[in-house]
Amino acid sequence: MLDLTRQDATSPWHAGELAMQRSVGVAERMDGPGRNFVRKAMPEQHRAFFPMLPFVVLGAVDAKGDAWATVRAERPGFMASPEPEILDVQLPRDAADPADAGMEDGDAIAMLGIQLETRRRNRLNGVIHRADAGAFQVRVGQSFGNCPQYIQLRSSAFVRDPDVPTAMPPLHSGQLEDRAKRMIEGADTFFVASYVDRENGERQVDVSHRGGNAGFVRVGVDGVLTVPDFPGNRFFNTLGNFLVNPKAGLVFIDFETGDMLQMTGRVEVLLDSPEVASFQRAERLWRFTPEEIVLRPDALPLRWSLPPGL
Repeated sequence: MLDLTRQDATSPWHAGELAMQRSVGVAERMDGPGRNFVRKAMPEQHRAFFPMLPFVVLGAVDAKGDAWATVRAERPGFMASPEPEILDVQLPRDAADPADAGMEDGDAIAMLGIQLETRRRNRLNGVIHRADAGAFQVRVGQSFGNCPQYIQLRSSAFVRDPDVPTAMPPLHSGQLEDRAKRMIEGADTFFVASYVDRENGERQVDVSHRGGNAGFVRVGVDGVLTVPDFPGNRFFNTLGNFLVNPKAGLVFIDFETGDMLQMTGRVEVLLDSPEVASFQRAERLWRFTPEEIVLRPDALPLRWSLPPGL
């Protein structure tokens, strides 16, 4: 299923993404959009977008090869693009964040800028250049936008100085405790990090938004998460990565308390399962088995609110 053809060699998509596209018969149709919209530099609107944001979603890989997703908040302006190929990020190191271990000089990283109040989102991946513990620079490998599907409208406000860390320690576990299960089962949003090592030796990390009605992710009695995959842009960045490398990092946010649940583990993609029928609008499923879990109370200095009437 992952065999490359001669035409694939120049494709913007890797073998896993192509396999997913072929599974639904869109590989040929997605070749043009990939070449046109997956860029090696940020367009002007993306360069203007990232500096407006009070938080960013990051995907990283630690020294063990485990994928982690995280959310980091700072005053708008903490990201800036002096050149189309560069994004400067003013963020201090955070030892409490398991994703921070994958943010050394030379590490591959993924970034998702998402504005919940407008449902805009733009993604990029690249390589970190770090000279000190207070900031890093990302040289862009890929940059592209995403449609607003499945993003729940929310507005945010700071409840404390983002440079002041919480006094509450992270809680590490090998299995889902009750608080973690409640966060997952009540969630309408989470973010997922994945990665592949390309044929040229470069590591390509991705971090993506996932959304649905509250409770769209199911937690089994064995602690395994079942996640529906809804119709989307047919890029298949996340699921394509999973086919090549079944590792993932998930992060769930409690938007009212600032608590953050981070997990790393392994994934199984279910392209054709009778269980799909029990998830409204789902086209396929994937299962995530957590191997390391970190619950970080009050990790984020932001709180989010839903629009009136919701």
